[in-house]
Amino acid sequence: MRQDEPLPGASARRAFLQSAAAGIGALALARSSRAAERIQLPLPGGPDARDLTKAFPGKGQMILQRTRPPLLETPFSVYDEGVFTPVNRFYVRWHWADIPTRIDPRIFRMKVSGHVDKEVEFTVFDLMKRFEHVELAAVNQCSGNSRGFFQPRVAGGEWGNGAMGNARWVGVRLKDVLDAAGVKAGAVQVQCEGAERPVVPDAPNLKKSLSVDHARDGEVMIAWEINGQPLPLLNGFPFRLVVPGWYATYWTKMLQHVRVLTEPDTNFWMHPAYEIPDNWPRADMTPGEQGVKFVPINRMVPRSFITNLAAGAKVPAGRPELVRGIAFGGDTGVKAVHVSIDGGKTWIAADLGPDHGRYSFRQWRAHLKLPRGAQTLLVRCTNSDGLQQPMTANWNPGGFMRNIVESVTVMAV
Repeated sequence: MRQDEPLPGASARRAFLQSAAAGIGALALARSSRAAERIQLPLPGGPDARDLTKAFPGKGQMILQRTRPPLLETPFSVYDEGVFTPVNRFYVRWHWADIPTRIDPRIFRMKVSGHVDKEVEFTVFDLMKRFEHVELAAVNQCSGNSRGFFQPRVAGGEWGNGAMGNARWVGVRLKDVLDAAGVKAGAVQVQCEGAERPVVPDAPNLKKSLSVDHARDGEVMIAWEINGQPLPLLNGFPFRLVVPGWYATYWTKMLQHVRVLTEPDTNFWMHPAYEIPDNWPRADMTPGEQGVKFVPINRMVPRSFITNLAAGAKVPAGRPELVRGIAFGGDTGVKAVHVSIDGGKTWIAADLGPDHGRYSFRQWRAHLKLPRGAQTLLVRCTNSDGLQQPMTANWNPGGFMRNIVESVTVMAV
């Protein structure tokens, strides 16, 4: 983690104010717009194509999964452009449809309350001035990324592989903010709540909790910057939680309230929502299986992808062909990436690109000599703890934590 202590000057303040202005009416505009193009996104349960849209302010062309609340998927080709996901192509996922469409960062405040010595409130500019700034590269991945590939199919957003993104996040440590409030002895968890609200009466606000020790580990952040830019409104402006190595359900957007709890959090969004079978890292069960113990989803698992070759691509046969992609280790770093052209009987070590930190994407590349005909390429990541991607897919009713070894079939001619 890189540390520095810049004070926000006039230019930084203007950037945030301009970002807020750009967000005014953003969602209303998007809801009234129609997608003009479609992309092939073949999922086992269909449909085989999805709408592409440029209608959401601050976003380039995205795969439209849902308009209200916004679910926008990153087209997979974007991941071949670099290790950090462009801000205007970074995926979007909200749970409730009542989302602020205008936020004044001079007024929007985050409160810390509960089992603390004193309640405190901060605007984004208060955070900038009062606390040490930190930077961390980390993957933000939806718990249900790749849910559309689950068989039998499960309910929820039918994502392809594009509900993830990698960024350099800049902000302050949650630990420092909690210390300013004074966490009392006997605290158990820290609950975070954002500004989105349900449109259905009596539906529960989205609240997620971490253990006190995790919240104060010095890596969990409150971030206002993503890849050198202020957070877009659709990604949580003016600040959001960053929980490196954990699934994005904990990365609270538009962070509004932090509560220090003396009892384990039992609200709906901790139980029964976002729970997995208690057999990490597989999170696996048989459809219809009874008596399965479930626990809240937590740490991510390793994944890797081929990014420069799509299914059906034609490549030269009999000579070395460049294959490249991205990998991440989940809750730790990437130790190795291997590729196979014989169904996993033998594996070839890929060359790893620069290491941007243990929570970041890491690029890889290999040169493969392919025999003529249809060839299926496999890619497998091993993380720093020795955990490898499995050759068989998991299944659970939430459609969570898919990380099977990925394959791409190309035609060598």
